[in-house]
Amino acid sequence: MKKFLAISALALAAVTAQAKDIVDTAIAAGDFKTLVAAVQAAGLVDTLKGKGPYTVFAPTDAAFAKIPKADLDALLKNKEKLSAVLLAHVVPGKVMSKDVAAGKVKSASGYELTVGTAGGVTVDAAKVTAVDIVADNGVIHVIDTVIVPR
Repeated sequence: MKKFLAISALALAAVTAQAKDIVDTAIAAGDFKTLVAAVQAAGLVDTLKGKGPYTVFAPTDAAFAKIPKADLDALLKNKEKLSAVLLAHVVPGKVMSKDVAAGKVKSASGYELTVGTAGGVTVDAAKVTAVDIVADNGVIHVIDTVIVPR
């Protein structure tokens, strides 16, 4: 029995020691259910579980709730447009909050984001509400509004 317990403890330690990627980190946070569902619908799970590193400006469920239901439902059904919207939230590289500077930055979709730092950090019209949620393949910064490329 002692041998079984020792093996079980080692197995548990190995599982809990596994690093979490961007997707698993978002799932564990619990406030990104709509974002995770959208990433799945767009077929981007493997991308965001990839090597990276990525900086993700992650809209919360409350941010997605600002979009009228009919518009959100239509977006979730249009894989191409959904992918473009989601990739506008992803910047190649790992940018921690201490390294954020005002200016333009190109997202993974090619969309140019405008970052502001006066009175708090903004990305386009979204306010950054939490920073530096570290994943093994990047970092998540929480935003209060979904970025929709023009």
